[in-house]
Amino acid sequence: MCIGHGQMNPDELEKTLTGFINYDYDVLIATSIIENGIDIPNVNTIIINQAQNFGLSDLHQMRGRVGRGNRKAFCYLLAPPLNLLPQDSRRRLQAIESFSELGSGIQLALQDLDIRGAGNLLGAEQSGFIADLGYEAYQKILKEAVRELKTDEFSDLFAKQAQKDEEDNIISTSAEMYVDDCNVESDLEMLFPSDFVPSSSERMLLYRELDGLENEKSIMAFRSRLEDRFGKIPQEALELIRLVTLRLIGKELGVEKIFLKGGRMSLFFISNLQSPYYGSEAFSNILGYATNYPMTCKLREDGGKRSMIIQNVGNVETAISILSEMKRGRLLQ
Repeated sequence: MCIGHGQMNPDELEKTLTGFINYDYDVLIATSIIENGIDIPNVNTIIINQAQNFGLSDLHQMRGRVGRGNRKAFCYLLAPPLNLLPQDSRRRLQAIESFSELGSGIQLALQDLDIRGAGNLLGAEQSGFIADLGYEAYQKILKEAVRELKTDEFSDLFAKQAQKDEEDNIISTSAEMYVDDCNVESDLEMLFPSDFVPSSSERMLLYRELDGLENEKSIMAFRSRLEDRFGKIPQEALELIRLVTLRLIGKELGVEKIFLKGGRMSLFFISNLQSPYYGSEAFSNILGYATNYPMTCKLREDGGKRSMIIQNVGNVETAISILSEMKRGRLLQ
């Protein structure tokens, strides 16, 4: 029997491992240092004690130390009963047990990403909830954050690309869109209540599906399916569904962000003041609406960013009505 760990003198550690490879020892007791690329083809069994304390990638690497030759290999994970372990530890052990075939590394990597979360890649807070958001939603948020950095904080570095994008917008057809998406923030109560959709996982799936709807037809179909499965839709759930319609109309109008807070609606327009958007029919319609309702609308420009505040907007339905009127281009009589 021999022992190997990271605090040993390098020469001594090398001598120990060489002796094990040359059959001078039958058993090697080691720390997780053995996961670092050690290739010993004649080893066919590994026992990992307290396996619940290791990460999924650590377990995968340590398991890979056996079965490197032509001998059938075994990996034993020693851990307390699963019902005594935290959820993440259980999921890691179940994943390493389920994905044991050759080439399953990518599956384990995705499982690890799902368990730990992808993290806040663009900020100081290194944590994430990718399991709750879903990978598609996370990618969408990441894309929006990168675009915002390109157009604001690092606009000088991407000036040429921005110029090319503007040229592409000018050349595009009448169905052009000036923003990729419209973000909506609100202090209104909008959700699928637990007494309407009892299962938390089912609610999360519905949120993900709702976020992916891209036209009014799909929204109506979603609402119909929801009512057919769960019965009459409560008001807070209706408001949530209407939020998708609001976001789509906002996108058509070239609105980057919509705030529905404190009984009023704030519309934030494209940050690039040189954008052809400000000469478009969509922006002209917005100005026409503001001219029609000077008592409730206020246009402002702060720090090079243009926005509009509309008073007396207490719910999403009212907000949709206002944006729809802007979209129609109602002019001052």
